Amino acid sequence: MLSSSDFASASWELVIQVDHPNEEEQKDITLRVSGDLHIGGVMLKLVEQINIAQDWSDFALWWEQKHCWLLKTHWTLDKCGVQADAKLLFTPQHKMLRLRLPNVKTVRLRVSFSAVVFRAVSDICRALNIRRAEEVSLLKPSGEYFKKKKRKEKNNKEPIIEDILSLECSPTNSGLPVSPGLYSRTMTPTYDPINGTPASSTMTWFSDSPLTEQNCSILAFSQPPQSPEALADMYQPRSLVDKAKLNAGWLDSSRSLMEQGIQEDEQLLLRFKYYTFFDLNPKYDAVRINQLYEQARWAILLEEIDCTEEEMLIFAALQDFTNESEVDEVEAALSNLEVTLEGGKADNTLEDITDIPKLADNLRLFRPKKLILKAFKQYWFVFKDTSIAYFKNKELEQGEPVEKLNLRGCEVVPDVNVAGRKFGIKLLIPVADGMNEVYLRCDHESQYAQWMAACILASKGKTMADSSYQPEVLNILSFLRMKNRNSASQVASGLENMDMNPECFVSPRCAKKHKSKQLAARILEAHQNVAQMPLVEAKLQFIQAWQSLPEFGLTYYLVRFKGSKKDDILGVSYNRLIRIDAATGIPITTWRFTNMKQWNVNWEIRQVAIEFDQNVSIAFTCLSADCKVVHEYIGGYIFLSTRSKDQNETLDEDLFHKLTGGQE
Repeated sequence: MLSSSDFASASWELVIQVDHPNEEEQKDITLRVSGDLHIGGVMLKLVEQINIAQDWSDFALWWEQKHCWLLKTHWTLDKCGVQADAKLLFTPQHKMLRLRLPNVKTVRLRVSFSAVVFRAVSDICRALNIRRAEEVSLLKPSGEYFKKKKRKEKNNKEPIIEDILSLECSPTNSGLPVSPGLYSRTMTPTYDPINGTPASSTMTWFSDSPLTEQNCSILAFSQPPQSPEALADMYQPRSLVDKAKLNAGWLDSSRSLMEQGIQEDEQLLLRFKYYTFFDLNPKYDAVRINQLYEQARWAILLEEIDCTEEEMLIFAALQDFTNESEVDEVEAALSNLEVTLEGGKADNTLEDITDIPKLADNLRLFRPKKLILKAFKQYWFVFKDTSIAYFKNKELEQGEPVEKLNLRGCEVVPDVNVAGRKFGIKLLIPVADGMNEVYLRCDHESQYAQWMAACILASKGKTMADSSYQPEVLNILSFLRMKNRNSASQVASGLENMDMNPECFVSPRCAKKHKSKQLAARILEAHQNVAQMPLVEAKLQFIQAWQSLPEFGLTYYLVRFKGSKKDDILGVSYNRLIRIDAATGIPITTWRFTNMKQWNVNWEIRQVAIEFDQNVSIAFTCLSADCKVVHEYIGGYIFLSTRSKDQNETLDEDLFHKLTGGQE
C-alpha cells in the first residue's frame, strides 16, 4: 500500500493549454497526474476542471515539442513519454481551412487536422462531391505562386481570397472515415437540358453533403474567363526548374496537417496530383470533370505544359463558348457519353471473348539513328493482340516477320500535322536500358485513327476486342476534325457576330504573337468544328486533348543522381521515370515502373534508391523538394495501377501507406 506521501512523490503537475473556441485567449490549466494515468483519464480530469458544459468530443491533446497528437487514449503518460516539462494543448481536431480549387474558387470548410492527409482529403472530396479522392491531394503553394498578384493589389488586406464559398456545416467535422458505397449506382441521373450536367437532385450524391444547389453549380460549372491583364499577372513557370518548384509543396499523405505545420484558416491548393483519371463518367462526375477541365485549362494558359500553336487554338475553341442550347443534341450526346473515357458499354462481352480482330495494311516505318537522315520505308504491318509484326511485303505474311514489337507498357505519342497531311505514330517501347524508338506513318485519317487506337489499347494491355476500341477510334477522328481548317467565309461572318476577347483563351505569350482580330479569326476557324458540341462533351474533349500532349502527366523535380557532378531534372509519370538534361530539356534515360523491383529511401542522407530488372539501379537526392514527396509520387502511381472496376469505390489505405512510406 502507498502512503499519502508516496503518492505525492509519484505524482506531478502537468500544465495544459486549453484552446477554447469561445475565449479570446488560451487558458492554462494545471493538473496533478501520475505516470500510470492514461491519456483518456487526463482529458476527463481536464474537462471536469474546465467545468463548462459543451461537447468536448472533437478535442484532443497536441504535444508541442514532439509535434504530434496524443490520440491513443488508452496509452499511459509513461508509455507516451510525457513528463512535467511537456507542453500540451487541448484543441479541436477539426479546424477551418481555405482550399483554392482548380477553378480558382476558394472554398472554406472544416477539415481534420489530426487525421493523415490521405484521409483528410477523402473527407474533403466527399464534402465537395468529387469521386476518386486518391487522385487528389493538397499542395502548399510556393512563395512565387501569389507573388505577382500580391504586388499588384498591395492596398488590399486580403488580395487572394475574393469570393469565398463557405461550407462550415461540412460533414468532415464528424471525423468519420469515408464509408464505402457513397455513390448510388442505381440512381438514374437526370440532366440539366441547358448545360448537360446532372440536375441538382443528382448532383450531390452524398446525403450529408453540405453542397446546396447554388454551391454545386459554382463547383460543377466553369467560371467566366479571366481578363488578359489578370492572366498576364499570374505566375508562369519559364523553365523546367521553375516547374519543379511548383511541385515542391505537396503535403505528406502519411502525416496530419498539424504535424506539417499547417495553421488554422491557412490557404492550400486542392489539385489532381496523379494523372490517371479512373472511370471518368458524366453520370456521377459533374464537379470532378469540371475541376479537371479547369486544371487542364490553367495548365495550358499558364504554360505549365507545352503545346503547339495549332493545339493552343483547339484548346481555345473548346473553352466555354460552345453551343449549349440544343436540348436533343445534349441528350443524345449524354446517352453516348455513358461510354466513359475508361471504356464503353459492356454489352459485347461475348464478341470480346470469341473474336479478337486484327489490322493489316501497308505503313511506313522509320527508326532514328545517328547521322542518318529521316527516311521512311514501306512494310506490310499486321496488328494482332497487343503486338505489331511487319514483313517486307503482304505475300510474306505467313513467314517470319522482319521484327515483332510488343506494345504492352509502351508509350504512344501522336506525331500529327493535319494541315501538312502528316499522320504519324511515335512508339517508345521499353527495353532494359531505356527506350526503343519507332516511328510509323499512316496515309490518311481513318487509317491513323484505327492504328493509333490499337496502339493506345495495346500499351494498356488491351486488345482491339475490348469495348473501348471503337470509342477510342471515334475520339481520335473527332480530334483530327477539330484540327481541320474551315472555309474563310464562314469565319468572316462568324467574326462579325461574335463578341469575344480572344486573348482570354490563349496563353499571354501566344496572345502577344498575333493581332487580336487575327487571333479571333483563327480561334473561330477551330471553333467551327466544335460549335454544336454540348458543354460536358466539350470539357471531356478538352481533357482528352490535354492527355494527348507529349508532356502530359509529367511532374518535374530537380535532383542530383548518385555519381553525377551536375543537377538533372527528374520527370515522374504514371508509368515511368525520365532523367532530363536541366539545361536543354532533352530526355537522357527512361525507366519503366513495370521493370521496377524495389524502391526505398535512405533517410539519413535523404536519398531515393530504385532497383530495376537486369541489374539496373539508380539513386538520387532531391534538391527542389523533400525526398518523401518524390518517393510518394512513385509509390502513389504504383498504388493507383492496382485499382479495378469491381472495387466499388473502396480503397486499401494500408497498401497506399506501405507503397508510399519509404519504409520509414
